[in-house]
Amino acid sequence: MSIAIPTERVTWASNRWTQLLLGVIAMMAISSPQYVWTLFTSPLNQKLGTTLAELQWTVSLLVILQTWFSPFQAYLVDRFGPRILISIGALLSGASWVLASWVGNIWALYLTYGVIGGFGTGIIYVGIIGLMVRWFPDRRGLAAGLAAAGYGFGAFFTSFPIDSMIKSSGYAQTLLVWGIIQGAIGILAAQGLRLPPEHEQASAVPASSGAQQTGKSYTPKEMLKSPIFYLMFLMMSMMSTSGLMVVFNVGPFAKDFGVANMLVLGMAALPLSLTLSRVTNGLTRPFFGWVSDHIGRESTMALAFALEAVAILILFAFIDQPALFVVLSGLVFFGWGEIFSLFPSTLTDTFGTKYAATNYGFLYIAQGVGSILAGPAAAFLKQTTGSWTAVFIVVAVLDALTALLAITVLRSMRKKHFLAG
Repeated sequence: MSIAIPTERVTWASNRWTQLLLGVIAMMAISSPQYVWTLFTSPLNQKLGTTLAELQWTVSLLVILQTWFSPFQAYLVDRFGPRILISIGALLSGASWVLASWVGNIWALYLTYGVIGGFGTGIIYVGIIGLMVRWFPDRRGLAAGLAAAGYGFGAFFTSFPIDSMIKSSGYAQTLLVWGIIQGAIGILAAQGLRLPPEHEQASAVPASSGAQQTGKSYTPKEMLKSPIFYLMFLMMSMMSTSGLMVVFNVGPFAKDFGVANMLVLGMAALPLSLTLSRVTNGLTRPFFGWVSDHIGRESTMALAFALEAVAILILFAFIDQPALFVVLSGLVFFGWGEIFSLFPSTLTDTFGTKYAATNYGFLYIAQGVGSILAGPAAAFLKQTTGSWTAVFIVVAVLDALTALLAITVLRSMRKKHFLAG
């Protein structure tokens, strides 16, 4: 009996599906700071007396700190282990909302919601993705997709409650209460996380898999010398711009086109849109990740990114019709969210598993580039032109170009890379 108890503990901790479940929960706990931000823009504008372009720097800072420091954050996870670092990330993420509830000026909001929140969520995001691609070498696209789905889907459970609490209790009380809740959930989930044994990371990939993988692990320094990395960085930056433009501005342009508070199925169109979008943004990540495991990464990228380009243009054409606004905004997220499964799995296929978290940390910086273009830059373009037309056209073109690059240049470069390696 004295041997059975620790054996059960090791077995539970070594179960990769348990690790995936805990990772998904941790990701869900940091979803709201980015995906329900749009609900806070109106009351914060009234309280702080800012312009939309000034206010949007808050969420841009969140994403910048989440992404531009991700190589360092990933290194810390690799160095000290996921349990300690993910716990710290959850504490910082929750504290950022609690502190933001007390701010009285835009600079304090930048520091609390943006900087502290961005650093905390970044530790969790890059740490969990890096962990999952190591636990699941044979189902890398699916595992990265499911983990990323937690981030995309988590706000499904919070959009309506947060919207309701803002209206009934004010944004400050909402930030305080939900900051405590989300921080506590993330800390609890982190306690069971661990790195996989070496033999798990080196498991053979089934011959039927459509995703070709390298047998070598490239260090970050070696990866940064490869032109493939910079092509993927450019592609992820362009796709991030498209989706984040909708994430950051769906509230403002819903109000501009008069559909925000119009009823669809008895519910206000804006929070209903946010809720549906969380579902599609979550589902697309494991779905296209699974597809890419079977038909290949580049083919899946071309399919999904082209869908995003079409969805953006159709949304703009029917944005003033509340029911179609709800449905089409959900379609936009279905065409966008898969970047968070396709890019990390493709990168790990190309450069190996040993340094997967740190390597993906460098690529994830592209999300920060997209946040600047999608937030302040998009708001400035709208302010300059007087309409959203130019913004929607630009992001649709970026989507289409990225789809073309995936099926042509990226496919050719990776094929030569595998032959050389």
